[in-house]
Amino acid sequence: MSRAAFYRLRARGKAPRLLKLPNGQIRIRRSDLDSWWDTCEVSAC
Repeated sequence: MSRAAFYRLRARGKAPRLLKLPNGQIRIRRSDLDSWWDTCEVSAC
């Protein structure tokens, strides 16, 4: 996924929950990312 696509999802409120560190960097908890990916998964049947 491109950075621009991720930021568009984030602006729409559809990205996983983010943590902002004191130095300004942004991180995502692995558990939040995994659960978000699970919701994005589509059946290929």
